[in-house]
Amino acid sequence: MTATDPLLRALAHPVRLRIVSLVWNVPLSAAELSRELGISHALASQHLRRLDAAGLVELVEVREKRGGRERRYRAVHGSPLSDQRHEGARLIAEAMAHNLRDRAGRRAPGAPGVTTDAELWVAPEVWTDFRHRLAALFAELHDAAQAPHAPGTVGIGATAMVFPLAEPSGTDTGTGTRAAPGTATGSARSTGATRPTDQDTAPEERP
Repeated sequence: MTATDPLLRALAHPVRLRIVSLVWNVPLSAAELSRELGISHALASQHLRRLDAAGLVELVEVREKRGGRERRYRAVHGSPLSDQRHEGARLIAEAMAHNLRDRAGRRAPGAPGVTTDAELWVAPEVWTDFRHRLAALFAELHDAAQAPHAPGTVGIGATAMVFPLAEPSGTDTGTGTRAAPGTATGSARSTGATRPTDQDTAPEERP
């Protein structure tokens, strides 16, 4: 995947990342998205067209409304962000960081949550098992998504980007060999190293 790939260009924008998440399970129109995102109807429509052209959302419903036609879109599953290759990692990270800052500012006062940051070295099998379990947890959360502000629901902000780090050229990996430039090892980074903090059990660390 290159930096000019339509899929990458569509995803590397904080608003479009939010749209894909919002319409993961529930189809929404440009009008509904404009209200949720606080942007104009025209801009919401433009973002939807970009996502549609990249194959990230699809039209699933057209309904009559006040003499007009409302087109509602839902995310196309099977296009996960984890498929992005190295060339686009920084662009995606910038869009995710923007959304993380925004969501942190909208956090419910005193609400429990989990905060973690890590740069550490583990055995390859530990990394593989963790990656699969984390992906499954996020898939479970996405699949449980309902319409924004649906009765009986709570809004959740979740951002994760976890990946192997490349060893610098000539670095001893501890196995008696030196990693070649760009060689990925069994280390992982999730946006230093602190253990995950479940703020249900550690309220003193809440912001």
